[in-house]
Amino acid sequence: MKLYRTTKGPIVESNQRYYLVGSDWDVLINRVDLLDYLTSQMAPGNETELEGTLAPIGSQEVWAAGVTYYRSRTARMEESQQAGGGNFYDRVYNAERPELFFKSSAHRVAGPGVKVHIRKDSKWNVPEPELTLAINSKGAIIGYTIGNDMSSRDIEGENPLYLPQAKVYDRSCALGPCILIDSELPASSTEIRMRLERNEEEVFQGSTTLAQLKRSPSQLVEFLFRDNSFPLGCFLLTGTGIVPPDDFTLQSGDRIEISIDGIGMLANVVD
Repeated sequence: MKLYRTTKGPIVESNQRYYLVGSDWDVLINRVDLLDYLTSQMAPGNETELEGTLAPIGSQEVWAAGVTYYRSRTARMEESQQAGGGNFYDRVYNAERPELFFKSSAHRVAGPGVKVHIRKDSKWNVPEPELTLAINSKGAIIGYTIGNDMSSRDIEGENPLYLPQAKVYDRSCALGPCILIDSELPASSTEIRMRLERNEEEVFQGSTTLAQLKRSPSQLVEFLFRDNSFPLGCFLLTGTGIVPPDDFTLQSGDRIEISIDGIGMLANVVD
């Protein structure tokens, strides 16, 4: 089943029927009986229309994992080579400890159809399509959504210590359109696709599968929750395996479409 956050409250979808769920979002996603509770709400009288879809986040933090795909490792090594940080990414890719970093507070997150942003002091900006884990306060993965980790590659490439400035700014993260509620990880054959459009013409498209993800979601969550607490739960972007060519940078008006099998499509335009 799919859980949406909308302007009229949480809505659960099952078999192309939609039901209004009467609960506060932050309380809802931290219920230990979440799946049973949502099932109980799918009854006559609770049926509704899906409209006003928002980012599926309440007061949660968003974190991210880096260098979890070989393609990302290669791109990061290339962009930071002149700064002397090239081999850092190879070492992280092969290390036991993953790269984890804070990505966004809830107020910086863009939802479906909301414009994402590129930094004014950056000349090389790309979207990063990522399977994103929805995690409750106990550290249990409750479901999956689509994430766009907007990144300023020239800033990060100038010096790896500039990573927060390359990654964390207003509307540098998009989530949606829903949370696929499932205790099981999507199959390794699950495809992630990204399509970029400029002036209504396709300028890039790429795809990968979860089989290319080097680290398991459970391993990433275990490291994230080491000596760290998330009273309202959190989201964790699991890294990207799709990187546009080095001569590409986002421009105002570009449309970003990210699709993941079983979840849907997250679409945003660059402001």
